[in-house]
Amino acid sequence: FELNLPDAALAALDADPTAEEYVAGSLTFEGETISPVGIRYKGSVGAWVGGTSGMNPFMPSGHKTRTKLSMKVKLNWNGSDALFYGLKKLQFHSQNLDPSQMRDRLGYWLFREMGVPAPRSVHARLVINGKFYGLYALTEQIDGRFARYHFENGKGNLYKEIWPINSSGQTHDPSAYLNQLKTNEDEDPNVDNMLAFGSEIANVSESALSDVISNRMDISEIMAFAVVDRAIKNDDGPFHWYSDGSNSFNHNYYWYEDPVEQKFHLIPWDMDVSFQNIKGDKNPVTQIADEWGKVRADCDPFNHGPFNIPQRSAACDKLTRGWSKFDKEYSEFRTQLLVGPLSVEQADARIDAWADQIRKATIEANEIHSDALPLHAWERALDQLKAQLAWTRAH
Repeated sequence: FELNLPDAALAALDADPTAEEYVAGSLTFEGETISPVGIRYKGSVGAWVGGTSGMNPFMPSGHKTRTKLSMKVKLNWNGSDALFYGLKKLQFHSQNLDPSQMRDRLGYWLFREMGVPAPRSVHARLVINGKFYGLYALTEQIDGRFARYHFENGKGNLYKEIWPINSSGQTHDPSAYLNQLKTNEDEDPNVDNMLAFGSEIANVSESALSDVISNRMDISEIMAFAVVDRAIKNDDGPFHWYSDGSNSFNHNYYWYEDPVEQKFHLIPWDMDVSFQNIKGDKNPVTQIADEWGKVRADCDPFNHGPFNIPQRSAACDKLTRGWSKFDKEYSEFRTQLLVGPLSVEQADARIDAWADQIRKATIEANEIHSDALPLHAWERALDQLKAQLAWTRAH
């Protein structure tokens, strides 16, 4: 993939990447060019670590300080109807936190193989203004087009990072759901079904909770989600409830609301720190303290890890607690995962095949950029990833 934009525009992006403001440029792939397109850097807090000059990692700021930062390309720029193989946006994830360069592609692949709607992700070389910047994960945007591709009734509401109930077990104000709506938000938006789902969860008795969940969700799908999420230790996902003292909150997920069946589907997002905590606490900032379905501290927030970061047990959330009651289904899907997609024959073989695809680009980037991933560090990370998967299979 090639991006071209005026030098002044690139300099403006580099001067303040976290502003996330689009500039005009062009996209070229296999000799075909789309122009104009919008181009900007993108990221959450973790994506900017080590990439900007600001001193506070929790409030990223300043100018660009490393070669690769995640980028977003908007094809439907300034009212254009241009598409790239049906896509309106392209996301190039830098993988700066992932020395294996496999977490996006492998994590989403495992979810999809287990029947969970999840983004497609492949590796991509990115050239900007004629200069090879390195290897990225080209990861599918979760938007209305994603919903129409993955769901039979794909014109429903898509929400980003809002749970049906808050950490007090009550529904949010309707405006909160509206603020997180990513489809159907422009013309007479309606969040009544999400509000009703949250209300049903909030008001149902513990004994009838499973019935509400079965009525509102595909049990096989959400059990597969939970099994994959816990197997790969997606510890910065929806089962990590961070606490700020008065509230607890999770992130890195979407909800899709089927407008016909009125069922809800949880969609994973952001795999860049998954797999790390399978064995030990390589990332103590994100590590989830509890095993699936377990609680501690009487559901009060508690400090965890060497940095004493407060979190709350996921099963203190009523919806998650309800999912954890499906023990039989969880066990069955875990077995399916271990003998299927996560097996040596499938997962390790995928890693080997993908590694062959990206080896040349990994070497090339390191020869050009002093801050690029060295070959020996990448190969060591691949071995560690396989060892982590082996540990999961054995435990």
